[in-house]
Amino acid sequence: MLMRLGLSATTEAVYRGLLQHPQDGVLDLADRLGLAEAEARSALNQLSELALVRSSAEDPGQLRAVSPRLGMEVLLARQQADLAAQQQRVEAARAAAAELIAEYSQDGAHSSAGIEYLRGIESIREHLEVLNNQVRKEFLTFAPGGPQTPENMQASRPLNERLLGRGVRMRTIYLDSIRRDGPTLDHAMWLEELGAQVRTVPTLPNRVIIYDREIALIAADSHDTAAGAVVVHSPGMIALLCALFDTLWQTAEPLSAALMRSPQELSKQEMETLRLMAQGRTDESIAKSLGVSTRTVRRTVTSLLARLEARSRLQAGVHAVQRGYLPLLPE
Repeated sequence: MLMRLGLSATTEAVYRGLLQHPQDGVLDLADRLGLAEAEARSALNQLSELALVRSSAEDPGQLRAVSPRLGMEVLLARQQADLAAQQQRVEAARAAAAELIAEYSQDGAHSSAGIEYLRGIESIREHLEVLNNQVRKEFLTFAPGGPQTPENMQASRPLNERLLGRGVRMRTIYLDSIRRDGPTLDHAMWLEELGAQVRTVPTLPNRVIIYDREIALIAADSHDTAAGAVVVHSPGMIALLCALFDTLWQTAEPLSAALMRSPQELSKQEMETLRLMAQGRTDESIAKSLGVSTRTVRRTVTSLLARLEARSRLQAGVHAVQRGYLPLLPE
């Protein structure tokens, strides 16, 4: 029972024996507890060092156990002192580690004004491992790129299980295009079964992970996430990223929602395609933003031209404004 306070089972038994039989000497205690005399004396020496036994005021040759109330206060005070000393050692080690990290930070990363730049996939993976172990409350993700690869989804499962098992609130925004990819949709539904929340939108700005609304990791190249990443610590930038996530989350469709529309309405993905067309984006650029194939974009564009009764993309933009699908551009 008192092992957590630093007493061995034998020492605790001797302490309890003295409390119950204060007149016992060493031999009496040993005999009563079934111990060798040497074991009893060793336990008494430890109790004496811990100030749990004292010489009797009435008989200096007789040891007596201090009261449990006082004895536990003594043991707890020692524990607190040990913890304080351990904390000092941890802080010293942390400072030494910080010096080492700063000394070698130029190899894979460098920092400036609340931003840390990571170069290469190995540096990114190491940083992700540290952040994933440190997250306590909330894990927010933008997951662009459309359907995920089976390898990435399988590799992410242990992490997702650990985070959700620790009670971390996990929310992920995917592209609408995952709804047409069976494996990715199954993975998203599996996340929801574990307690995560998943929603989808037509387009996403970049791959972003936000940890506890305190640190964010952003892909340096949205089309090549292995090239590098930016770790953001600046409170102002974190606040902006969180506001962006919260805004997109409010407009995103829950995974369980069927994206229903009337025959006259355009889907969110069609609306986004139309908006990107109006910006003069190429089919390849639109496909990357939506996380779909170029062939899918071309089919969507062909369908839009027919529905808008347009012979060109320019005419489609004019008809879209006339029908209220796109805002009137300022002159």
